[in-house]
Order: sequence, then C-alpha cells, then structure tokens
Amino acid sequence: MTDTDIAIKHAEKKSAISFNRDGLANQFLTDIYYKLLTPRLIEEKMLNLLRQGKISKWFSGIGQEAISVGTVSALPQDVMIMPLIRNLGIFTGRGIPLSKLFSQFQGKFNGFTKGRDRSFHFGSLEHHICGMISHLGPQLALADGAALWEKLKGTGKCSVAFSGDGGTSQGDFHEALNVAAVWDLPVIFIVENNGYGLSTPTSQQYRCETIADKGAGYGIESFRIDGNNVLEVFTTIQTLFKKQQEKPRPFLVEALTFRMRGHEEASGTKYVPKELFEIWGKKDPVLNYEYFLIESGVLTTEQTESIRERIKHQINEDWERSEKESEVTADTIFELGDMYPKFDKLAVHPSAQSKRELRFIDSVSEGLKQSLEQNPELIVMGQDVGEYGGVFKITDGFINEFGKDRIRNTPLCESAIIGTALGYAMQGGKAVVEMQFADFVSCGFNQIVNNLAKINYRWEAPANVVVRLPCGGGVGAGPFHSQTNEAWFFHTPGLKIAYPSNPYDAKGLLARAIEDPAPVLFFEHKALYRSLSGIVPEQFYSLEFGKAAKLSEGNDITLITYGYGTVWARNMLEKFPANSLEIIDLRTLVPLDYETVLKSVKKTGKVLILHEDTLTGGIGAEISARISRECFEYLDAPVYRTASLDTPVPFSVKLENNFLPSCRLEKDLKELLAY
Repeated sequence: MTDTDIAIKHAEKKSAISFNRDGLANQFLTDIYYKLLTPRLIEEKMLNLLRQGKISKWFSGIGQEAISVGTVSALPQDVMIMPLIRNLGIFTGRGIPLSKLFSQFQGKFNGFTKGRDRSFHFGSLEHHICGMISHLGPQLALADGAALWEKLKGTGKCSVAFSGDGGTSQGDFHEALNVAAVWDLPVIFIVENNGYGLSTPTSQQYRCETIADKGAGYGIESFRIDGNNVLEVFTTIQTLFKKQQEKPRPFLVEALTFRMRGHEEASGTKYVPKELFEIWGKKDPVLNYEYFLIESGVLTTEQTESIRERIKHQINEDWERSEKESEVTADTIFELGDMYPKFDKLAVHPSAQSKRELRFIDSVSEGLKQSLEQNPELIVMGQDVGEYGGVFKITDGFINEFGKDRIRNTPLCESAIIGTALGYAMQGGKAVVEMQFADFVSCGFNQIVNNLAKINYRWEAPANVVVRLPCGGGVGAGPFHSQTNEAWFFHTPGLKIAYPSNPYDAKGLLARAIEDPAPVLFFEHKALYRSLSGIVPEQFYSLEFGKAAKLSEGNDITLITYGYGTVWARNMLEKFPANSLEIIDLRTLVPLDYETVLKSVKKTGKVLILHEDTLTGGIGAEISARISRECFEYLDAPVYRTASLDTPVPFSVKLENNFLPSCRLEKDLKELLAY
C-alpha cells in the first residue's frame, strides 16, 4: 500500500505537524497541495517503472517534498534556482511539462539534455532552473553569480541554491558562502538535512551542533526550520526574500527532514535505525498537509481523492506520450557540432592607421580595457585585480574607470570565483577571471572541466567566461609559479584555448575570447609580459580562433610551436640555412589549425613540434599522431617532439635551463635535418 493509499484510508487522522496558515487563502493552500502531491505521485510511478526496467536509476525525494514545494511557491517564477537530486518539486512547481521531464528520465532526444545526461542533471533557462552536476557543491557558487547579476542590475531578485547535509563538508560550500557574505549577495542557501550523506550520518560530517551554526562563521544570518512543514518553509523563504529586497545579503536555512528511501534505490536503507522510519513516517509532509487541509475544512476527503486521481491521470498520459517517442539516434556530426554554442560573429579587422609599439603586457591590458568599454555586461574578477591592479598590473587603474562593481577583488577561492563567473554568464553577462598564476587553476579545476566545459553540450546554457592564466617558466619561480598546463584542458571537450606569442595576437585574441560565447582559457606567458614588444593597432580589433600564423617560410623542416616557443624557434633561424625552417605559430590550441599544419608538413616532409609543457601527454603528442595518420606518405623522417623534462619545474636557474626544451632544440633540429 502506498503512502497516498494510506492517506485515503486514514483521512480521519490528525496532522502530526502544526501548520499555521497565517491568512493564506483556501485556493492558495489547495495549490500548494497540488504542488506537494505531484512529485510524490510521480515518484511512486517512477519507482514502479524502475522495477520494470523502464528507467535506469532513481534518487528518491520521498519525505522531503515540502522543502522544494515551499521554496518554489514562495518565490517569483524568474528567480534562478539551483536544485539537486531530491528536488523534483522545484521542477514540477515551475510548471515544466511532464512529458518533457519524462523524456529526460528515459534519455530521449526530447528531454532537456537530448539523451546526454541523466535524471535531474539538467536545467531550463526558460523556467529559471540551473541543472546540477554529480559533484553537487560547485552549484552553490553558480548561485553567487546569478545573485551578483541581480544585484548589479538592481532587480530586487535573489537566487537559491540547495545542498544536502553531506555537501556542507565540501570546500565549495565554504567558498560559496564566504563569497556571498563578503559581497552581500542575495542568495538563499538551503541545506536539506536528512541525516545522511548516502550512509554517512551527520555525526560524522561536522562537529558543530547544527548546520545553521555554520552561518555565524561567515557573518550570515541562519535559520533552522521544520523541512516537513510546507507552510513553515514557504513563510520562511518568503520572509527572507522580502528582507533581501530591502537589503541584499545571503541567508542560510537548515531544513530538517528525513530521506525515507535509499540514497538511490540500489543502495537500500539497512544502515538506518528502524525507529527513525517510525518517527519520521509520522511526520510525512504530504500526508500531514492533507490531514491539515481536511481538518481545516479547506478540502474534503472526496476532493483530495479527486485531485489525486486527476494528477495520476496527467502523469500516466504524459508518460505514455513520452514513452512513444523513438529512442535517441547517435549522429556523430550532430554530436560534435553541438559541443560549442553557435558563434558566427565576424572578427573585427584593424585598419592600417593608428599603430604603435606596445609591450605584451600592455597589449593584454589594452585589449581587456577596450572590451570592458564595448561590453557593459562584462566584469573582471580575481585576487588583487582592484586597487592593486593585479600582481602583474594588467588591471592597473581599471577600478577608477569602471568601478568596483565591474572590477571585483575576490577572496582567495578559485573554485567559487569560476563558478560565480558561470552563474553570472548564465544570466546574460560576460566574465573574465584572472588567475594570479596558471598553477593555481588546479583549485578551480572541477568548475572548469565539469561545469564550464560541459554545460552547453548538456543543456545549452551560456558560459561566456574567459579564464586568464599567466603561465610559464624561465623566471626562476619554481614548481608552483612556472607551469604551462594547457594540456590539462586540451583533453576536455567544450573548452577553447588561446595561447598568444606576441602583443598583436594577445590583444586581438583576447578580444575574440571575450566575444565568444564558449568558455575560453587564455594563456599568457609571463616571461613575455615585459620582454617582448610589437606593433599593435590602437583601436579595438579581434582575431579569429583556429588560424595559425606562418612566422617564416622554409622547405626542410616544419617547426610547430606556440607561446614562448616562438621565441626559441626564431632564435634558430640564424643557426640554420636560409629558408630551411618553416615556423608555424598555432596561436590557438582549441580550435587548432590542422589545415595549415598539414599543408606545411606535406611541403617539407619533416616536422618538429616544440612546446614548453612537459613531454609526456603534451599537446605535441596529439599533433604528432594526427600528422602520422594524415601525412605518413609525405614524411621523410619520424615526427620529432622537443619539450620540457618530465619533472616539476625546478627553482635553480641551472636546473630550470636544463628542464626547458630550449637547451635541446638546436640538437634535435640538426638531427632531424640530417635524418
């Protein structure tokens, strides 16, 4: 017998929860009942279908519905919400068509992710819902970004992010709450404390007495509520939202509840004491609210039965509609073509006038400044980018011209800032994030490879974020300030990577990166900042990605490189016969201009790939494999790779010189030439 069957049989029971209607109209209370009952009945349907093998997995929210329904009922439809796996009531409460929802559960093309992701791993900008990823915690920072957009626009709206009690142990929870507090962002963080993170009880998750206690450490007002009382949830969230409209700031809400089924159905509940099910079973949020409505004379037993049957009929009808849809068909061209958002804006070519010599660092600064002037929605975020101007002074003076709202000093939390940038971009903005050093991007790795990179492919959300990465060795900075780690991301579909080698390219490619709706990692070799100058147009211009540059004509060897490698390559021109080396500067690594590369290799018959990154697993390996396959019959020698040693970057100048590929480049070229 299901919970809803019990409700019919025992409608005369008294509610075990004390509900305060506080003047709410009967129709509104009835609407809440619809919203509360719908996810419960969908779950009952899904559990049955799971047993039949018609869906592959289910994460049950039975017993927790009041939190989602109370929240979604308290807020305007256009408030961005970041739900998790037990928040079905958020989706149904926002009016998402059930047939489309069921298509999603079955992995059909008409689902929100076209069969590319599972159950609740999706969002819908139309319904102002941002989908989750399995890592859970990163979504909290996205709520920061959405709230930042609302605050800067002065809309009076907030954002909402859900977490489980287990998720409060993640670093992303700390970072997101800290940023929201420091920036007074109107975010409501809701922690659904159901007692367990899978099987780990809360006693093994934290030492403070309650999760709400954590708010004080961030200077955030916190509240602890009965998560099974839908009207208490509704009143709390509505009150907090009104407070945020008067004064933007974050709130932390701990909603006490209980998960009546396993983490997911296969895991079971053997680890949970039986008495807990008895205690919380009496506090069922759906049954008790139904009892309350009948006790209060809002509905009769017959009316609740009628509503239940009406919802069941709708669920069955929409399920049948979605089930009749054909299975998804794999189309390689379509899949690859859907990796990046459509971007057909033409590059802005500079005129022949107003050129002058600029250092590399000044060209980056000028390109960023002109993009800020052209794009009022563009913001810059990073540690010390404000009054200090950034550790390399790229943003020096920007705060005086563009203000603190757009040039934002951040706490030291790379993951949260990248997530905030994504949340801001989803609302329609553009964001440039500065890493102090490329090495530190590892602290934001998850946000980049799992959120930024995949979000367009999964459910077509915008991710107009540029992450600037000062990188590279040759400056005696040791293992943690010298890496050029582009290969970490080259392997991740969905990202674009630019790596300019000169001032002209740096300015034009940065402008293009900011224009591009896809996420871009923008590598800037810091040894070039003040050592290299070049002629740069004064006005705004942009350079198309995926177009390599030929730095020298040659007939004997094709030397493929990028970044600081172009300096080492040019140094070789004086040591080899004229017209011997044809140097190709890739400029962007994703997309990579294979057309230019392969054409050159077919001409010379010999190729050396040079990069500063370590040899094993470097980008040169992928380019080499592509050349070997497509130019095999043209090659007169094996493909050579010259790269840094497979060690961390050493601090000692002598050790670093031995580490870098420049000390081996001439020898390798001579060997290849003589092959």
